[in-house]
Amino acid sequence: MRSAGLDALLVSSPSDVRYLTGFTGSNALAIVRRRSLALVTDTRYALQSSIEARGIRRIISRDSLAEAAATARALDGLRLVGFEAQHVTYAQYRQLRRLFPRIEFRSTADIVEDVATVKDRAEVRAIRRAVAITDAVFSELLPLLKPGVTELDIAAEISYRHRRHGAARDSFEPIVVSGDRGSLPHGRATDRRIRKGELVTMDFGCVIDGYCSDLTRTIAIGRPAQEQRRAYEIVLEAQAAAIDAARPGMLGRDLDTVARIHIGRAGYGKYFNHSLGHGIGLRIHERPRISVASRDRLRPGNVITIEPGVYVPGRWGLRIEDDVLITAAGCTVLAASPKHLIII
Repeated sequence: MRSAGLDALLVSSPSDVRYLTGFTGSNALAIVRRRSLALVTDTRYALQSSIEARGIRRIISRDSLAEAAATARALDGLRLVGFEAQHVTYAQYRQLRRLFPRIEFRSTADIVEDVATVKDRAEVRAIRRAVAITDAVFSELLPLLKPGVTELDIAAEISYRHRRHGAARDSFEPIVVSGDRGSLPHGRATDRRIRKGELVTMDFGCVIDGYCSDLTRTIAIGRPAQEQRRAYEIVLEAQAAAIDAARPGMLGRDLDTVARIHIGRAGYGKYFNHSLGHGIGLRIHERPRISVASRDRLRPGNVITIEPGVYVPGRWGLRIEDDVLITAAGCTVLAASPKHLIII
């Protein structure tokens, strides 16, 4: 904030509000000044905010969050105030201009996220717990995967079993795609029945204390084709190369390149059509980005995914993904689920 010349920052992203204050409600605004922090929310959360945001000034109102801040004179004496551009609508921006005509508002990006990408020990513990639950769910899914069950059957089991193991919720809608639908990297589960001889890709994760896990495994129902076996080994080798290369100081685009070169040399480059990974934390997708265009630099305490894949349109696809903690010496893989090609 100081380097940007800001007198205050309005934080409206739910995950950033939680990071700063501990408050988990769905309607809140954090006002970060040079020497103070305030939380604005509505009357539904009066009790909850008193429990979760202890020691922080709270502004509780029936008005909109901006109107509540104006009534409480929370921005008095300020000249330049930043707001999170990706989380403020144009209508909200106009309201700020109307309520605070003497203040200059400036759009900002990633100010809180830049700090939040480096996890402390408590945050890493929460992510490890989430990863352990997702590992347990994966092992429980294997006996359920057989010809005749639907993608939706497996997706429902994922959500149920996450909660049964103590997770608050899924970290995103589980992806379960089989056969030719495996060529859809983010395909939604459908009522399609899994068939013998197909690959099934499952991408899922859960939330513990607000922190996410993210795991992808591809398994074979019956004996896979030789081409599929070869592609699986190539993706597994690409992931292993990227994990071996990941270290602090490395640019996200350089890490992406490690896996992309390996897959490209094997002849599948045009079928690896997404980035190698992304950061995880209170958000399932956050910085650092691990993509061909990323200039984010890895730092100790980052938790990232490494998830190369190959997707042959209309035929089949596969992906292998792990959550990885960047350390001072390199990195540590957090997941324990097996990565060899499991054939059921």
